[in-house]
Amino acid sequence: MGIPSTPHPIHGLVVIQPLKHQRCSACRRGPLSLLVLESGAPRCLNCADLGHLVLLPRGDTALTRRSREESALSAVVVRFNRRKGRYERQGVLVEEAALVRAEERCLADAEARRRRRARDARRRGVEDERFAAAFAAEILRLFPGCPAERARAIAAHASVRGSGRVGRSAAGRALSEGAVISAVVAGVRHVDTPYDQLLMSGVSRYEARRRIAPAVEGVLREWQGAGEEDVG
Repeated sequence: MGIPSTPHPIHGLVVIQPLKHQRCSACRRGPLSLLVLESGAPRCLNCADLGHLVLLPRGDTALTRRSREESALSAVVVRFNRRKGRYERQGVLVEEAALVRAEERCLADAEARRRRRARDARRRGVEDERFAAAFAAEILRLFPGCPAERARAIAAHASVRGSGRVGRSAAGRALSEGAVISAVVAGVRHVDTPYDQLLMSGVSRYEARRRIAPAVEGVLREWQGAGEEDVG
């Protein structure tokens, strides 16, 4: 796999930042930014039951120490330095609640709260981007004829945090087929049919949906059938 053996001088759980692209030997996802070696095989954090931990980069000794004190589960993050021929610490993985408590102990002032909000916003932004990309990929799997830009637009609209839309429902977060199809139907309804104009003219929602149902079905059939035509 091209991963040097786990560093023995570092005690406790060790997580590696790989130098080369690696895939999880269990779920096959990749490339992995962090991995755990189990019997010499790379595992992603989720498969190693560490996916709920957050990364605290090195640099603040007091915050690192207190975070590990507060966290029931933690792991040292290391990366191999080829020039020096050894692993070097990059930070620690700790429970998010433990990190919050440690920050409160170390930085109980306005600047600390600002940094924490910025960190949380960055984390949520990364999570939202990854989720929207996965949602768009699932749309294209179910509707191979859907233009990629439309798939991304539908996914982005459906998965806005706090919107209450289908992408943020439990089924949507699980990328269930029903939730993905519902998001696509809603996108087609508003963009490819006169649905909004009907509502603005006073037509009831149920009647408007009845009128535009054939147009919606036509677009869905076209998007679903494109992949079959390509294969044929």
